[in-house]
Amino acid sequence: MSSPRFLKVAVSVPLSHTFDYRPVAGAPAAPPGSRVLVPFGRKQQVGLVLDHAETTELAANKVRRSTRTLDADPLLAADDLWLIRFTSDYYHHPVGEVVATALPALLRQGKALHPTLQFVAVTDAGESADVETLARRAPRQAELLELLIDAGGNGIDEDALTEQLPTWRRAAKGLFEKGYAQRFEAVADAPEPHAPQPGEPGPELNDDQQRALAAIRAGEGFGVYLLDGVTGSGKTEVYLRLIRDVLDSGRQVLILVPEIGLTPQLVTRLTRRLGIAPAVMHSGLTDSARLAAWREARSGAARLVVGTRSAVFTPMADPGLVIIDEEHDHSFKQQEGLRYSARDLAIARGKRRDIPVVLGSATPTLEVLHHCRSGNFTRLELPERAGGARPPEFRLIDLTRAPASDGLSEPLLSAIGKHLDDGGQALIFLNRRGFAPTLICASCGHVAECERCDSRMTVHARDRALRCHHCGAERPLDEQCNACGSGVRPLGEGTERLEDALRDHFPGRRIERIDSDSMQRRGAIGAALELATEGSADILVGTQMLSKGHHFPKLTLVGVVNADQGLFGTDFRSAERMAQSIIQVAGRAGRESRQGEVMIQTAFPDNPFWTHLIEGGYAKIAADALAEREETRWPPFTWLALLRSAAHRQDDAHALLDAARQRIETLQTEHLRVLGPVDAPMARRAGRYRAQLLIQSSDRRRLHEVLSELRPALENDPAARRVRWSIDVDPIELF
Repeated sequence: MSSPRFLKVAVSVPLSHTFDYRPVAGAPAAPPGSRVLVPFGRKQQVGLVLDHAETTELAANKVRRSTRTLDADPLLAADDLWLIRFTSDYYHHPVGEVVATALPALLRQGKALHPTLQFVAVTDAGESADVETLARRAPRQAELLELLIDAGGNGIDEDALTEQLPTWRRAAKGLFEKGYAQRFEAVADAPEPHAPQPGEPGPELNDDQQRALAAIRAGEGFGVYLLDGVTGSGKTEVYLRLIRDVLDSGRQVLILVPEIGLTPQLVTRLTRRLGIAPAVMHSGLTDSARLAAWREARSGAARLVVGTRSAVFTPMADPGLVIIDEEHDHSFKQQEGLRYSARDLAIARGKRRDIPVVLGSATPTLEVLHHCRSGNFTRLELPERAGGARPPEFRLIDLTRAPASDGLSEPLLSAIGKHLDDGGQALIFLNRRGFAPTLICASCGHVAECERCDSRMTVHARDRALRCHHCGAERPLDEQCNACGSGVRPLGEGTERLEDALRDHFPGRRIERIDSDSMQRRGAIGAALELATEGSADILVGTQMLSKGHHFPKLTLVGVVNADQGLFGTDFRSAERMAQSIIQVAGRAGRESRQGEVMIQTAFPDNPFWTHLIEGGYAKIAADALAEREETRWPPFTWLALLRSAAHRQDDAHALLDAARQRIETLQTEHLRVLGPVDAPMARRAGRYRAQLLIQSSDRRRLHEVLSELRPALENDPAARRVRWSIDVDPIELF
């Protein structure tokens, strides 16, 4: 077969198409899925070959030649390339930037898939040297020489040598000078497959768990199964049985979790129960560690892969099952750059590979519930807590009758004291970090505002700072009002303020605050969660980070401090999200023998939301919301795409969206509804003015046809050069 004339190369630039290059001179054409170094503008860029072609739309003398082929064999298989193309097409995002998301950083930089290691080995002279005589003159050299002799001619790589003998380098210098040792380079060996070993036995499954497990096992090929189980119902036990089935068949499993914080607990449990340590993929890893895990998954050496959102792109030699834990979690939707849903891509990937996909949640999204009602997905319910644990009791605290001081009412403080005295543990939940949401003047009412955003500065009392949680701006805490010079005071509560108040009320008790401010040090969240799990921390204070899938055996009380912030939200998903948040955090209480209690502080105890939630649970909230969405024609009964723009001038932000609207109106707009452009709810952020245009459609195919024509038109519009803009398909944030 003759070599193709042109390569279709994806380069990480904000343009939707691939770029045509000639193969490297005198060399075979790089196959699809391999990387090439190509001239792009005045620079050399790493690109990925997506396809070959015999023709090009460019003039023959305009097609440049690729500089070098970086991979002897393709990095990505056909199925991996399909996922990249599908992601680019569905989310209408430049394919080169999708490739950049899918590849580890070191591969994007052109580094080799298999690292070249530095080895130290004994020479023939070293083999015959008198080690005892050497030990009298240079004991460290003798110690190193013995290690090298034991290792034989293959030597020891320098990293392994450092672990065994941290001071080896000074001793090695003498051995090199004597001719007793030598250095050489070699490519690291591919790791052996991780064979699972017998693990610890698990608890006996209850009838509901057994029925769910049997239903999934009975399926053949692709199917999406919603494991709809109340918190503490034992969803993970069902996962473990399914994973064991797949591992025993010799295939691989991918597990997606929403947060890095969930990973250590899950990895420990998987290792203990399955006898195999999973490869881990998340943003907290070093670049080399992430590449190593990616490489093991790709080769099939890693039989079990656990990761956060971007792990959905990890190539796997022979996947047999995909699990998405806490499928409802918003962290599965990327909100910057390539705005993809890892959950939805995992389902598409499962369908492509004809393997089952299991979604687990106590509070499934309405989109997933709608698919279950439509028969596209199979819903398997786990309505009872495993092991005989009872669901927690809910109680409302009327703040109009029992006002809160520093965010804490007297009934909640009394309950905390009682549970602590009884040997329990308390969790106080507030999804707002910092000391207070803002600083206000006691005289004129002026509030401290960010100079770059249409938002208020958050008080961080410990650091005596005001910070903007939107753009990261920071300045010293004001001592007096900038408008009138009068005294200022913090207004409202954040987790830092709650922590201080709880320390005053419960001196001598260990209090752990878990939020993104307090958990910035590497390993901090793992250490804090370990204290919480073993019961050493008496009171936990935190944000959404504490509500996700953690198991705290001693936790018996959950207090929800600011429960009203979602009651009157402008987003059509407000009720759904608030119910998910409360049910998830409430589910941390009473997971062992003692029943838990959940106390919710509210200034609106008569709001129907509370009656529906407490008496009917999440199922009632979801059913009401689905009925309302169907009547008002919001997702999941229609489909959305949101165009966003941001510019230094407000007019520029609107100009591009005006052009987009005009372009849409030239197309057939049946089944389409276009809203805007309008200023974003926070019109100015990080010094840029923001606007948005919403496209709603009752026909998903038509929506994508319009977006397919719209994106290249906007890329070529002169107005696009003055703004940052994006297309968000299936947005989860409208405001």
